[in-house]
Amino acid sequence: MNVKSELGDSVETILDASAVDRAVKSLSSEILACVGSRAIGLVAIQRGGLALAERLRESLPNDQRLPLGRVDISLYRDDAATSLPDPRIGPSQIPFDVEGADIVLVDDVMQTGRTVRAAIHCVLDYGRPRRIWLAVLVDRGGRELPIVPDFIGETLTLPASDRVDVDFHPGAERVTRRAR
Repeated sequence: MNVKSELGDSVETILDASAVDRAVKSLSSEILACVGSRAIGLVAIQRGGLALAERLRESLPNDQRLPLGRVDISLYRDDAATSLPDPRIGPSQIPFDVEGADIVLVDDVMQTGRTVRAAIHCVLDYGRPRRIWLAVLVDRGGRELPIVPDFIGETLTLPASDRVDVDFHPGAERVTRRAR
């Protein structure tokens, strides 16, 4: 369904609440199947990846709950000097040992790869993991860097000018596309 926003943009729901739920369950199953019994931890890219990482963690069986950390990539961005005149920088917290660990880096939407590159640099400040996996709810294409997710909930091909928003508010979960 397309609706017009206050800005006159066309807004289309791509995934409704049940589709988001199915994608999250599928992602968590894929992660467990791929990484097996190895000790791993989830690291969310703030802001959008945190809600997804929490949902992934909750969807796992209690005996396989993974530790959860988060990284704020504001200072690791390659355009930080030019695009962040008044940055809102939050804390990064990884409450488990990164050294030698398998980590699943989590974000809601992936496009250029620049956010993931910055997050990897932030994680490396905590130690040298054995491996970093990447899980995203939506892969919308448009890479500028050669970074590919290992686990994908939904793949879209959209114009670069379109925006994809993920809402994880209970009862209103959805992924929308805003065409400009």
